Amino acid sequence: MTRSALTKHSRAAALEAMTSGEPLDILVVGGGITGAGIVLDSVTRGLTTGIVEMQDWAGGTSSWSSKLVHGGVRYLYNLDFKLVAEGLRERGLLLTKTAPHLVKAQPFLWPLKQPVIERAYSALGIGLYDAMAVVGHRGMAVPIQKHYSRAGVQELFPDVRADKLVGGIRFYDARVDDARLVMTLVRTAASFGAHAAARTQVVDYINEGGRVVGADVIDLETGARHTIRAKRVINATGVWTEDTEALGGNEGGLQVLASKGAHVVIPKERISGDVGLFLRTEKSVLFIIPWQRYWIIGTTDTPWDEERLHPVATRADVDYILDHANDVLSSNLTFDDVIGVYAGLRPLVQPGTKDGGAASTKVSRDHTVVESTPGLTVISGGKLTSYRLMAEHAVDHALGETQAKRKPSVTPDTPLIGAPRLEAITRQAPQIAARYGWDKARMEHLLSRYGSDLNTLLELVDADPELGKPLESAPAYLRAEVVMAVRYEGALHLEDILMRRIRLFFEQRDRGVSALEEMAQIVAPLLEWDEQTVRREVSAYAEMSAAEEAALGTMTDAEAEAARLAVADLVPLAELEG
Repeated sequence: MTRSALTKHSRAAALEAMTSGEPLDILVVGGGITGAGIVLDSVTRGLTTGIVEMQDWAGGTSSWSSKLVHGGVRYLYNLDFKLVAEGLRERGLLLTKTAPHLVKAQPFLWPLKQPVIERAYSALGIGLYDAMAVVGHRGMAVPIQKHYSRAGVQELFPDVRADKLVGGIRFYDARVDDARLVMTLVRTAASFGAHAAARTQVVDYINEGGRVVGADVIDLETGARHTIRAKRVINATGVWTEDTEALGGNEGGLQVLASKGAHVVIPKERISGDVGLFLRTEKSVLFIIPWQRYWIIGTTDTPWDEERLHPVATRADVDYILDHANDVLSSNLTFDDVIGVYAGLRPLVQPGTKDGGAASTKVSRDHTVVESTPGLTVISGGKLTSYRLMAEHAVDHALGETQAKRKPSVTPDTPLIGAPRLEAITRQAPQIAARYGWDKARMEHLLSRYGSDLNTLLELVDADPELGKPLESAPAYLRAEVVMAVRYEGALHLEDILMRRIRLFFEQRDRGVSALEEMAQIVAPLLEWDEQTVRREVSAYAEMSAAEEAALGTMTDAEAEAARLAVADLVPLAELEG
């Protein structure tokens, strides 16, 4: 087993290493995109580093985003040039150096409703967007804007209603499987020696003499309690920030609100178009994004006041999204067209701190870093695109100016697993496809998930040719991909696979329930499950799926949350102690 493999056994070894050895240089709390970026940034500076996450990797916000890597063209309306420049620079790095297998350039159409004035100022804005991308990345990562007449727009996107525009501008951003990016960041950090343990919850911070020097954690898989000592702790827990930072014993720290974003998934053949659509709404923006087999449409942006562990979409959310999409599409989408729905929470950082002071370091208008208690650095806010920069800021802040200069971040030049030698294996794709009997679409799918790490999957298939066959109930995926999820990608439960590795949760109408038995038979020997455990895993996912369906039949957040929480979690969380 390679050092980069996240497994049941590597998790146990990581917990043992974090709790029995010398204090870590840095302990990262939170395994979403921000925490995953921080653990890679820290370990590649030569610091002994560990990371714990109370759910699966990307179990919260970071698996339910719009799945976009973007500079934020809409921020130009607010003259937020610094924020846009940061995002475009990070987008360029991901597309060309650090994760080109996971992050793909995506053309979007900006519809124009007025022939002269709107085209002029939109062209200026998108032109500035392109120019900032070139300057920030020192070269072209995506093509520049192109203008279209009404007829040209309809050739690009036949389902756009002709009465809703006079033309359009095509510009580029990028898309990514958010959960895979998080998992790959953690795997990459592990390959450099970081200790990583999911399903491990911090229940209290160790405070000695007014300074945080570690954390008490509970292994949610076994119930065992451990103490992890660290010279510095970085809290990156998103919408749970106020709960977790309070464990440090200080009433200060960041104030974070939660905003719900919901998305719907539509079959690819239901909408006729070759690009994505970018639409401004009365509340925010709506993206219509093409993927290989479906479209993702979203998002909503509404306050969330319910329990934060399981945000769910309502029928009202779906109707809102479909109404706005149908306003510009001739597809006449209905609820019956929807094959998947998901919702997530975005952490919105409020100005200042809870004790009334200003944050000690506000490194961006989009995210904030503060030392809420000596030894405890807290970061929140931001967006997926800027995770690497946020991580750099957090580690710099935790180390202090002098130490940060001695050990600067190297992540701009650190490719993630699957990125090295990507071009070579991409050129070999036709021969690989012929050898294993896979078509071009299958190869595109595999390369976009594994990149050069596809060789690891091929080794599995060579050892057992049965793994090279598609899943019967989900033929877009190979049986080997289930094995990869367990043997290399840290999946401990069926829900980890179905929700964040092989994402049938929103890609199939039944949320993948029809694939449960087949997947369970593949996974059981790998995780040493007996028949009782198999039945518990299958039942838990099926019941959760039914609860999500029930929530979708409601009209309010409170009703939806009540329906979802009617089913208990397979791995329940512990009570916080601070």
